Amino acid sequence: MLRKIRIVVAVAVLMCVTALFIDFTGFAVRWWSWLAGMQFVPAVMALNVIALAVLLLITVVMGRVYCSVICPLGIIQDCINWMRSHVGPRRSRRNRFRYTKALTVARMGVFVLFALLIATGFTYLAGLLDPYSGYGRIASALIAPVYDGVNNVLAAEAEGHGSYAFYRVDSVPVMWPVMIVAFLTLAVVGLMSWFGGRRYCNTICPVGTILGCLSKLSLLRPVIDTSKCNGCRSCERNCKASCIDASSHSVDYSRCVACMDCIDNCRQGAISYTFRNFKRDVAEVTQPPVDTTRRTFLTAGAVIAGAAAANAAVGKLHDGGLAPIVPKTVPIRKGRIVPPGAVSVANLQRRCTACQACISNCPNGVLRPSMDLASLLQPEVGYEHGYCRPECTRCSEVCPAGAILKIDEAEKSAIHIGYAHIDYEKCLSVSEGVNCGKCSRKCPAGAIEMAAVDPSDADGSRLMPVVNESRCIGCGACENLCPVSPASAIVVSGYEIHRID
Repeated sequence: MLRKIRIVVAVAVLMCVTALFIDFTGFAVRWWSWLAGMQFVPAVMALNVIALAVLLLITVVMGRVYCSVICPLGIIQDCINWMRSHVGPRRSRRNRFRYTKALTVARMGVFVLFALLIATGFTYLAGLLDPYSGYGRIASALIAPVYDGVNNVLAAEAEGHGSYAFYRVDSVPVMWPVMIVAFLTLAVVGLMSWFGGRRYCNTICPVGTILGCLSKLSLLRPVIDTSKCNGCRSCERNCKASCIDASSHSVDYSRCVACMDCIDNCRQGAISYTFRNFKRDVAEVTQPPVDTTRRTFLTAGAVIAGAAAANAAVGKLHDGGLAPIVPKTVPIRKGRIVPPGAVSVANLQRRCTACQACISNCPNGVLRPSMDLASLLQPEVGYEHGYCRPECTRCSEVCPAGAILKIDEAEKSAIHIGYAHIDYEKCLSVSEGVNCGKCSRKCPAGAIEMAAVDPSDADGSRLMPVVNESRCIGCGACENLCPVSPASAIVVSGYEIHRID
């Protein structure tokens, strides 16, 4: 029963977390975006004390339940193991694992590297080791395009029958570096799971290392009753964490993910998920050598906590079916633009793990992964496919790491993320003598006014746009809607530190 409950909850969590990256309706974000905040590394980066306290309490009481129920990358590994047990010759499906010693040096080495990357500000590199961010890239780069494609096929079919149960959506443009990283992550995790069960969790994943040290203290744990055990070794041979030593009737609780498979596989009922035997623990303290992993965990954990505290689309092809639209090119900006709520470029770089949640959920196609080595795969703003609408706060609602703080519509309208500047050599009002004025009409902040090209012109027959930088919020409506193509005559550049009115 425990195993069945674990599977049901894990499948539900995996579906909900996946929906956070592929659901374009915003329903998932409204109802269960809190699941992203319950992921361990984002909670550390956001200094989410409540989420961390809950996760640590669950681990101390129940063991590494997080790895098999809450972590999407861990659940994916269980899915791959399930597929492996149902594919190929029957003889190779079961009894394919055996007890192995923990690779403590490798685990701690990766963990210390992870801690140092965060401490030195290379958060986007540390995000490559974060299981939630890794799954986020897989979902946004590999699953979302397929989901959108299937939706668009259904929308076209429904429209052909006069139904509007589905509607076509523009897929979020996926940059090839994100797709490569996502594919490599899936390949590494998939191969390690296919041939080694939970080897990725117990060798590479820093979250597994942290929780593994804590799970040694867990109150509830799988315990082998030696009076019932007949030595069949079924538990050991089917333990995907390779943490059960049937010969000594012992379990390495630092690697056990509380999947309950051993209980289900034991025909003698010799394994139960019960409270630890403190008397036996005290009796065995003098026998094994001193375990320094807890001390290492506390030291490296202090490094992470200190660092976190210190760092505190496809568009339309024709205009009305008449004139072809030339795609906008990426302009040269004087400063990088980051989303409202990011506070500053430095804050985003320190906290963002590049999970792609904000990029996947941007309904206007404004966010994209950065190709700059100093902020690789972290979000940046571009206005080639749309502009940042003042009423949209989706990116701030889905960020679990505190890189983009949650804001409401009123707060967003008061945040200045950049400023617009005009190249009058390209502007139609000056170069062609056309009274365009589109940027002025579409500016939601009223920061662009039309002024006479020639002050001596009494009748003001020729007007040109003028930007009031004190009112400009950097939303990019002017740049995106500028009729000059492929390079707009008006370009927005970002502030290093956002200004708030």
